[in-house]
Amino acid sequence: MTKGLLLFIVFNFVCQVSINAQQNRWQINATGGITWPVSDSNEHKDHIEMSGKYISAVIRYGVNPDQSLYLSRDIVWPMLRTIPNNTHASLTRTFNTDIVNQINFNKRPAVKERVDEISLDGKITIKSTINEKFQLLRVLFPSTDKPLFCEKYVLLNKSEKPANIEVPHIDNILLTNAADGVEGSYLLRVQSGNAGAFIIQPGDSITFYLSISGAKTGQDAGVQDIEKELLKRSDFVKYLSHNLVLETPDEILNKAFAFAKIRASESIYQTKGGPLHGPGGLSYYAAIWANDQAEYINPFFPFLGYDYGVESALNAYRQFARFMNPGFKPIPSSIIAEGTDIWDGAGDRGDAAMIAYGAARFALSQGDRNIAEELWPLITWCLEYNQRKLNAEGVVTSDSDELEGRFPSGDANLCTSSLYYDALISASYLGKSMGKDKKQVSAFEKEATLLKTNIEKYFGANVMGFDTYRYYKGNDKLRAWICIPLTVNIFDRKKGTIDALFSPELWTADGLASQSGDKTFWDRSTLYALRGVFAAGDTKRGLKFLHYYSNRRLLGEHVPYPVEAYPEGGQRHLSAESGLYCRVFTEGLFGIRPTGLNTFTVTPQLPDDWNFMNLKNVHGFGAQFDLEIQREAGKIRLKISSGDKIVINKFVENGKQVSVTL
Repeated sequence: MTKGLLLFIVFNFVCQVSINAQQNRWQINATGGITWPVSDSNEHKDHIEMSGKYISAVIRYGVNPDQSLYLSRDIVWPMLRTIPNNTHASLTRTFNTDIVNQINFNKRPAVKERVDEISLDGKITIKSTINEKFQLLRVLFPSTDKPLFCEKYVLLNKSEKPANIEVPHIDNILLTNAADGVEGSYLLRVQSGNAGAFIIQPGDSITFYLSISGAKTGQDAGVQDIEKELLKRSDFVKYLSHNLVLETPDEILNKAFAFAKIRASESIYQTKGGPLHGPGGLSYYAAIWANDQAEYINPFFPFLGYDYGVESALNAYRQFARFMNPGFKPIPSSIIAEGTDIWDGAGDRGDAAMIAYGAARFALSQGDRNIAEELWPLITWCLEYNQRKLNAEGVVTSDSDELEGRFPSGDANLCTSSLYYDALISASYLGKSMGKDKKQVSAFEKEATLLKTNIEKYFGANVMGFDTYRYYKGNDKLRAWICIPLTVNIFDRKKGTIDALFSPELWTADGLASQSGDKTFWDRSTLYALRGVFAAGDTKRGLKFLHYYSNRRLLGEHVPYPVEAYPEGGQRHLSAESGLYCRVFTEGLFGIRPTGLNTFTVTPQLPDDWNFMNLKNVHGFGAQFDLEIQREAGKIRLKISSGDKIVINKFVENGKQVSVTL
């Protein structure tokens, strides 16, 4: 037995023990969210990002050693631009206002507040006990369509005597320095609602509010109807819960998928340049990127059926299309400041490949011929750009990759060429479906075939004992992005690649390390890898690691969404990663591959110990449909229905491709 094999066996044993031994802080509750039941000496702090069209908030919450509440709010107004008006120029302030500490309970301040439980369901709900006589309910959430963060408080008298409660009137106004704002001074306002003096009878309650708003000078930032805002936020979450519904025997996967839809969809800002899906993280707003938006999230929105998401995706491609040019100079990596400026600080990152890949998949999946016609020039321009960037060995050159120099990427990297390969295939499907020039479509197909050969010749290698890929010429360390050929259906080295991904060289407690021997991890590569492992048919290992990852993100110490990176960014809840999580299922487990405006293939990868997996209320390809996979008497039944129409209802072979026309 070789040392490497022994190490691999030991690692898998330890990993299995770790997977089985995960300790969850949170639990799935009966109302559709997750709950942390707080116990004595249960000190813990966490943060979560929540967004609306005109506001975003990173809420830092938790429990102190004495079980009291820790709460702080970092509020961002993406359209209140600051100077210099760059990528990070969104007005941001921290608010630690605690209205509860200002309340008099029977003419005295509160002596002690003890947190009992915290729940998340698109809102933050905190239940606590005050002076052992009162129950307090806090509900925190952003407005869906106002520059407003909202807080609702319900105070219940649990004692046997009437209680005299005095809720303070708060109306704090701050004018920012005019020299710091693109449009001068901005008005920030912290305001209470339903304040006053109350007599609460035993068993009765009162409700009061707190709001945090931001506005340009002269605009209204006054009293808001918080109950109305709560209803809109609840309706938004409910809408998402009814679209693209995942049903499997694994409730953790179902719930993590439902949560991911929220974060993926809420982070869209109504800028003067139209709706822009921003990553978030207190840094990236009113802006788009060729990776986060064009490549990661936009191809997902057609399946969700979220019109505002589709609108933001189309707007993103329109923004990038502005930079097409006859000299084939690079399209910028990011369009910032509400569409008024750009960021291209990392040079050419392979952005044209990212855009072509995402735009072609988006156009196919949306199934709208008008959209396809509009995007066709952008797609073909980006393909031509990549063709012009081929080196003598037939792979695409670039200045860096999407990690922008954080790790070496050479002159030509595996990620860019793989995305270009997939974009060529998608473009050929799209061109055929649209009736485009046959010679042009055929050229895309021939280029894809040649590129696949060149990817194998240039990148295929034995790296650290695994028959996988080198990320760039001269690369001798395993990299997380060796997974990407699997996501574009290049399976020539699937065994060695999957073995490497799940080896101790790359897999960590938080998913894939960016590079062997480094502690840095980015969820985006882990999610690409999980998608690729399912696509390659290694369902057993894929499910084991997917369940582990999902459990850790949903019910562990930092919840409930996929994160960006560590240590950089402090595991921010960047939004596009949630779209990538959902694509693990749509493209990986179910194997949906767009092949035309109303056609796609399905390659089901039903796990051995599952009897079913369904996607309900799927949108795409100009239709709405249910995709059901059932195990019946040892066989796999595939049923696809659209309204009253049964599109497919037959037994299929697990892991084999099936063509579908809607």
